[in-house]
Amino acid sequence: MKFVTAKTLRAAEAKAIALDRSLALSMMDWAGKGLARVVQDVAAQMGRRNAAVRLLAGPGNNGGDAFVAAMSLHEAGLLPEVWLVGPREKLRGSAKYYFDELQKSGVPWREMVGEKAWQQAAGLTLTPPIHVDALLGTGARGELLGDIRRAVEYLREKQTRSIIVAADVPTGMNPDTGEAGPSCVTADFTVSMCMPKIGLAAPEARAIAGSLSLVPVGLPGKFVQEMPDARPDLQLITPMDVQKALLRRERASHKGSYGAALLLGGSAKYAGAIVLATEGAIRSGTGLTRVVTVESSVHPILARVPEAIVEGSLSPDVVLPPASAILVGPGLTRDPEARRLVARLLLETSAPLVLDADAIAVLEGKPEVVKKCAQPVILTPHPGELAMLLGTDAATIQQDRLAAVRTAVERTGATVILKGAGTLVAQPDGPVWINLNGNPGMATGGTGDVLGGLLTGLLAQKIPPLEAACLAVWLHGVAGDIAAVRYTQTAMKASDIAAALPEAFRQITIR
Repeated sequence: MKFVTAKTLRAAEAKAIALDRSLALSMMDWAGKGLARVVQDVAAQMGRRNAAVRLLAGPGNNGGDAFVAAMSLHEAGLLPEVWLVGPREKLRGSAKYYFDELQKSGVPWREMVGEKAWQQAAGLTLTPPIHVDALLGTGARGELLGDIRRAVEYLREKQTRSIIVAADVPTGMNPDTGEAGPSCVTADFTVSMCMPKIGLAAPEARAIAGSLSLVPVGLPGKFVQEMPDARPDLQLITPMDVQKALLRRERASHKGSYGAALLLGGSAKYAGAIVLATEGAIRSGTGLTRVVTVESSVHPILARVPEAIVEGSLSPDVVLPPASAILVGPGLTRDPEARRLVARLLLETSAPLVLDADAIAVLEGKPEVVKKCAQPVILTPHPGELAMLLGTDAATIQQDRLAAVRTAVERTGATVILKGAGTLVAQPDGPVWINLNGNPGMATGGTGDVLGGLLTGLLAQKIPPLEAACLAVWLHGVAGDIAAVRYTQTAMKASDIAAALPEAFRQITIR
């Protein structure tokens, strides 16, 4: 999906409303209910379906979205409370309409005006598990002052004890550059209305925007299509994009209909890596998951994933079973035997090939050898592995991730997934795709192995490489967000991500 500037979106909405005045109310209704759905999902993942939610609403349309969201949450059985930041006399248009509706709904609210009101708020002993930042959204301009600044400071103080959900963009963030002002809300989740704002793609936004969701607002498609693309070389991976890759399963299908994923890896020292890759593959929907590993890894895999077919015969000369897609690398080590195996696969594979972890490292700074492969290849490096492949260092990769992934694609001819905050997916032709879900709790050993297995299972189902890569990283990030809310970012582990994959799939398919 394309990124747009805040000005572009406002102009499109104004043009649509000028032709149909009813859209002003209906779009706010869509936006607020979409915001409420995200909050409900977070509450459910926390195991608190009747959670208290405090919504901080500014005087503009962002605040109007919060009024609608509060009423929707109230109807759903949660316990919303609205703090109107600023005098109610400033409310206009659709925001004023929905504030009047809020007052009739029974949702509690209070007017937060002046220092005394905030001092009294500081004395409240109970902190809700979820706060919503609906103060300014894309309407922030210059330094935050007065009650808005006090509200931002309040949210910053609560961020260690509460999940922060921002409406449109975190208050204080420039929607076009991603830069944070002197005072800025740090969100766990950002719910972008209608279209993603280009600032959310900027590296500066990673630390403040959290995981990105999109909600439709009912803007007619004609106006969406006419909006200029703010960054044609960069597109956002969205649920609407990835769900197209999942085909409906035929009633008469069987396990052979969904391919066989073959995973090669594991060692006495790194048995866990191939176990986690197997867990990712088994949750991908592939018909069969086969694993060829070292003898010492057979029992750990079968103990955790009894559905897999496992052989303990890994060597460069192993007879490979039939496969629809192959993964090599997790726990492989970087010894000469591993090097021989990867070289053989690049020359002999009859199926799409995923090179991960040690399978990338053993290329020893010779990315061009990947071009020898007759089948599609996908590389899944983290910045350190890509640095080794390209003969540079991780700091250089991180300084310009977009340039780095393009260089990797040019030199390998492969589809490349550059992992990290704002995972990038690139192939030889077309734009780079960016994934903006996931969280810092995923920065732990084994998460990349789960991704590698998941990706291979999707490829085995005949999903084209680019589509499979985008689907895999999106699902992986959603599962990571579910695991983080459920277990905290600190305590979550890679297998929690694999366990959350069914719920991630549920967001784009109902069966």
